[in-house]
Amino acid sequence: MAQPKKAASIWDVARLAGVSHQTVSRVVNGSPRVAAATRDKVTDAITELGYRPNRLARSLAGGAVESVTVLTADTSLYGAEAALRGIERAARALDWSVQISVLDPAETHSDADIIARLPRAGEPTIIMAHDEPGMRAKQTLLDTQPHAMVAIGSYTAEELAASPWLVGMDDGKAAAEATRYLLDLGHDTVHHLAIPTSTDTFGGGKAHRAEGWARVLREAGRAVPEPVTSGWSIAEAFKAVQPLVADPEVTAILCGNDHLALATLRAAHLAGRTVPGDLSIVGFDNTPFSAYTSPALTTVNQDFESVGRGAFELLRHRVDSSIARPRPSWPEPELIVRETSGPPGPRS
Repeated sequence: MAQPKKAASIWDVARLAGVSHQTVSRVVNGSPRVAAATRDKVTDAITELGYRPNRLARSLAGGAVESVTVLTADTSLYGAEAALRGIERAARALDWSVQISVLDPAETHSDADIIARLPRAGEPTIIMAHDEPGMRAKQTLLDTQPHAMVAIGSYTAEELAASPWLVGMDDGKAAAEATRYLLDLGHDTVHHLAIPTSTDTFGGGKAHRAEGWARVLREAGRAVPEPVTSGWSIAEAFKAVQPLVADPEVTAILCGNDHLALATLRAAHLAGRTVPGDLSIVGFDNTPFSAYTSPALTTVNQDFESVGRGAFELLRHRVDSSIARPRPSWPEPELIVRETSGPPGPRS
């Protein structure tokens, strides 16, 4: 029987990269005192050998065992799930542990409750600040440990540039692009099925997607219909959008995410409206299923996993100023045109 392959050691990595084991240790721990070319050689060697630092050995040797806590209201939503995957992959690569604490949207979370969720005072924390619980947690940690927290959310480019603790994408700009695309196809106006949004009570959290949609309609001199607000689930969206889909004057709907778009697509089918002949539907987020609906969904791509990695990199800079502040390394949101959008059909 074949013997199991021995795990690579720090010495193996050093030998392959042609450096000392101390240099490998510096790269693994994110030290800025390593030349870029040397860091690349070590990283390539780590990848080739599949090297994994030994957390227990570091702990016994008196080294720091880093950890990060992620606060989120829902791990099932595509954006949160993908961002969590990015955080975890980036953290594990540097041997950080990851703890996830879910904030129940049905509960009111006090400052004491939020702080109690951290394993220790000053625990490095990433907050998914997309909703009311996340906005509350963001404000609490800004007040108590501003140098050990990062928030992920929907913000304008100006907000992101002005705040050293924010990571996100300008999805308002992306919603504006999607709306402009539908108007250019010839639709008189565009309706909006909106995702739930938090209020400004705790600073930020505006409905940027809805704002981008409405701004383009106003600039084009078109009617701005009252947005239809849905819950997060497909069932809630299906119920909310049925009156909109049943109206033959409605020819285009921008949905707050792809799950809402999926509900709209089903409602249109049951109402006897063809897509895109009678009704154009555009989603948001480019979830994995969006390319496989029938017809395939036009949507806005957002690289949430890269945002998660960026949040972890920014957090490391926040807790250790010797680590250079990272630059955003993900693409801007992009409209992906598929089969659910087209020019409006003839009016009956």
